[in-house]
Amino acid sequence: MPDKQAKRVFRGVRHTPLRRAVKIPVWGDLGIRLGAAVFLISIVVMIHWWDRGGLVDNLDGEVSFLDVVYFTMISITTTGFGDIAPISDRARLVEAVIVTPIRFAVFFIFVGTAYNFIIKRSWEKWRMARIQEQLSDHIVVLGYGISGSESVAELIERGTDPSCIVVIDPSEERLAAAEALGCNIMAGDATRDETLMAVRISEASNVLISAGRDDTTILITLTARALSPHVPISVVVRADDNERLARQAGATNVINPVRFTGLLLAGSAKGAHIAEYLADLASVSGRVQLVEREVTPEECGKSIQQLATGGRGLRVYRGGQALGFWESECEALLPGDVIVEIIPTISGEEKGDGHVADDQLRAGAKV
Repeated sequence: MPDKQAKRVFRGVRHTPLRRAVKIPVWGDLGIRLGAAVFLISIVVMIHWWDRGGLVDNLDGEVSFLDVVYFTMISITTTGFGDIAPISDRARLVEAVIVTPIRFAVFFIFVGTAYNFIIKRSWEKWRMARIQEQLSDHIVVLGYGISGSESVAELIERGTDPSCIVVIDPSEERLAAAEALGCNIMAGDATRDETLMAVRISEASNVLISAGRDDTTILITLTARALSPHVPISVVVRADDNERLARQAGATNVINPVRFTGLLLAGSAKGAHIAEYLADLASVSGRVQLVEREVTPEECGKSIQQLATGGRGLRVYRGGQALGFWESECEALLPGDVIVEIIPTISGEEKGDGHVADDQLRAGAKV
């Protein structure tokens, strides 16, 4: 995706980028700038009041505190009416050495504020609109409930750049949580063609759908498949009889969390550690992880047990057929084969020592 550092947000179905995630809110930033300016001006007021003996008021000859505040403001703004002026050498030295640098500092604070809140933001809106038009190879997450938020967190933990993830959800509260992670967000109805077209769903690398309701999920799947015929779509449904409907709607992968939970419960009845190991496989934070990837040219002709990553090959997908590691067809991998393997989760220190077989394989793996 072009300019991955840009954090973008889209509203409704319009191509209108509005903000990027920042550590300090807009009004907080403005308050800090104004506070710094007031602090510097207060210092100049105190200096002038302390050295008021070196000032002369050409109107009444007396320099009051109000006169000092007045002289400070016209001095800081370089207005200079001449009614109050420094006459002693010390007062002029204070103006040259102390007040002048503070005058420049206050000037740059106001110029910087104008740039940041007017010029820069206008430029950012234009630049992000251009980036939105060039979205490609991104992951679109439709629905940011429990399942959607967990999937986004896992993707980021697995190394996916948050700026490559676009989250669509009608809830501003949930979108704020996604934006805090650095994701692109859009408030809108994912069942509408205009919404999905605004994030260039046809150019996405993957689409993940978890709308919370099976009927809504299936409707979104139909819409997404019509707009992106070749993009892999994974959906979450909770009723068994809706799994077939989701596949008919165009879902590439259908995940039923209720059924998966039942598998874990049944597995735990047959062995105390089966459920733990399955959870370990599913998460990148475990000791092992399950990886799906295409075979590399160097692995072609070799057995599934001779993978370049050093992982344990479990299954090969060839021409739409699933082959187990024990079958004879897996003794010679072919170009275009898709491998499912188990690899150990290697820490950063071990990577530094050179114990990772091939970082490029990991970077390109689809989990």
